[in-house]
Amino acid sequence: MAKLKVNRDKCIGCGTCASLYPDIFKMDGGRAKERDSEKEFSNEESEEIKSVCPVVAIVENNDQ
Repeated sequence: MAKLKVNRDKCIGCGTCASLYPDIFKMDGGRAKERDSEKEFSNEESEEIKSVCPVVAIVENNDQ
């Protein structure tokens, strides 16, 4: 299981993640932000979600 976060320094604000996964991400100040940083995803889900970001700004949150 993995938690995800958006590296806002890398995010270019394209909105792809928020469009494809509106229950997971939202746009905030021109950059993406996770809605619930405590939500966990299976490894398969995590890889699929991370793959939509063109600049690899969606990363696993290892601050657990």
